[in-house]
Amino acid sequence: MAKATLISSTRAEWIKFRSLRSSVTGALVTLLLTIGISTLVALAVRSHWSHVQHRETFDPASISLVGVFFAQFAFGVIGTLFITGEYSSGSIRTSLAAVPNRVRLIVSKVIVLTVSGFIIGELAAFAAFFVTMSIFKGKVPTVSLSSGPVFKAVVLAGLYLTLLAIIGFALGVLLRQSAICISVFVSLLLIVPIITNFLPSSWQADITRFEPSELGSAMMNTQPQVNHFSAYGSAFVLLLYVVALVGAGTALFVRRDA
Repeated sequence: MAKATLISSTRAEWIKFRSLRSSVTGALVTLLLTIGISTLVALAVRSHWSHVQHRETFDPASISLVGVFFAQFAFGVIGTLFITGEYSSGSIRTSLAAVPNRVRLIVSKVIVLTVSGFIIGELAAFAAFFVTMSIFKGKVPTVSLSSGPVFKAVVLAGLYLTLLAIIGFALGVLLRQSAICISVFVSLLLIVPIITNFLPSSWQADITRFEPSELGSAMMNTQPQVNHFSAYGSAFVLLLYVVALVGAGTALFVRRDA
């Protein structure tokens, strides 16, 4: 048997990824939510534009990306099931037999998930942007991708989804059970912010800006937000989360039984 290389193992993981029902369904749900929710919100804004207050601070780009905050859960599930599905079916043993080098197996999966997630995420973000601007045209102020902050917000929206998918994957490597991983992922995005609101107000600003959902909001905003990192700073912090979780998951994956 030929020795598995990073290229061959990545090719094998790509075949797995595209053949998984969860990956295909997750991609379709991501596109549907990102474009669909943004479209509904855009239509609502257009129909009630005469009643919209604070028009001077209205951000069309952020409105176009509102669907991302719903699609992020679908992306987390894609990442989680990419590894937990193998544990539940027992096929992880087959994967390890084909690729005994466990670090290489993890790297291959991360490469496939990153490239696939980035393509799907960017497609969803750009499609939502163009659909929203077409709905706004003629009645609501629009923006163009020729504007640096707008282009940055749309690109970082796709990157945000990609990083969340890898976080979901890392949780899957660490916890191995789909239900637990998805519960933890949802808690990070929804429950932690709620808990933060019960903390002393002097703590909230410092803690809130480190929350994944707030990092995503800062990444997709065309204007700097008070008590938040910059768009690129937020992306860097979220990337640090990814590196830490994938590193911890890989270290545990190498040491324990399949």
